[in-house]
Amino acid sequence: MAGQIFIRERRKVEQGEKKPRFRVVGTHGIDLRVKVKHLRKQEVDQIAAAVGAEVILLKAEKGKEVHSK
Repeated sequence: MAGQIFIRERRKVEQGEKKPRFRVVGTHGIDLRVKVKHLRKQEVDQIAAAVGAEVILLKAEKGKEVHSK
């Protein structure tokens, strides 16, 4: 089984801005260290191809916050 890289879109970046829009939330099944806070989708895809991992985009519902105890 290939590893997985979980990413999500940043909240404070608007469409059309020339700033990286994604953040790595976690990994599974691969030993990967990310040394930057924000990445572009193309960069995540290149990393995934190099390590043989699958990219999973986490979806968050807008207007709702998830709290765990």
